[in-house]
Amino acid sequence: MTVSATPSSAMADRRSVNRATLVGFTAILLWATLAPLATLASMVPPFQLVATSFFLAFLVGSGWTASRGDNPLRYFRQPVAAWALGVGGLFGFHFLYFMALQAAPPVEANLINYLWPLLIVLFSALLPGERLRSWHVGGALAGLAGTVLLIARGGTGNSVGGFSIDPAHLPGYAAALGSAVTWAGYSVLRRRLGQIGEAPTDAVSAFCLVTAILSLLCHLALERTVWPETAAGWGAMLLLGLGPVGAAFFVWDYGVRHGDIRALGALSYLAPLLSTLLLVLFGLAPNSGIIWVSCALIAGGSLLASKDLLRRR
Repeated sequence: MTVSATPSSAMADRRSVNRATLVGFTAILLWATLAPLATLASMVPPFQLVATSFFLAFLVGSGWTASRGDNPLRYFRQPVAAWALGVGGLFGFHFLYFMALQAAPPVEANLINYLWPLLIVLFSALLPGERLRSWHVGGALAGLAGTVLLIARGGTGNSVGGFSIDPAHLPGYAAALGSAVTWAGYSVLRRRLGQIGEAPTDAVSAFCLVTAILSLLCHLALERTVWPETAAGWGAMLLLGLGPVGAAFFVWDYGVRHGDIRALGALSYLAPLLSTLLLVLFGLAPNSGIIWVSCALIAGGSLLASKDLLRRR
């Protein structure tokens, strides 16, 4: 006799998915603090900042694993494919992103880089058991439109929002696109590893340590070491490693592995919005009326794409 799933078990499964999605959403809230904290720690070169932040992330993750009575070192034993994905995703994204900022104007580089939430929504349709709905695509596109307005609001020139294509910046644009594809691919493939039970979230600590080492090598080869001279700078650097470049990667990993990855992809558009609002609130960026138009598009698109999460079952 075949036993089918009961309504109560299906509801429990849905609650579990919703809970994991909310855990993943905390990463988006943490990433919203990335720009303000990075601005306060801007005297520190990028790769030096990434190296210190990911080393702190390694300590955070290892501490979390050890607090549960587990041995963090045993999670260094991962398949080669898991190592390639983990280090390639974490280090590859940051390497390409910083290369893009050096080779192209920041406005254009950020605009192209923030294609990754849309790519997550679209890539998720390739996963077993996932299905892309019209509201996921609509919400992601609304979020993309809001992000375009938000990032391009300070542009200058004759083109819309000051956005134009200069052939000299094509390598930077390619690097920015590469960073977007890298992070979207990393997130979706981590979901796939979760479906087959490989490379648990505890393994992210090991990936963070290797990312810190590779970033340190890039720093030594490309940058001059500079440390903060103020308490605010040191505090910002510490908070970066504990939050947006620390705990965020662990809760994001849990969310994409066990939650609704399509909703998380669309909700990710809240990160640049909240980040900009924090910059304005703390006087680190000028206020603009276009922010509120972007707010409506991003918030509305996020709500639309997370319809599965909000709808009663």
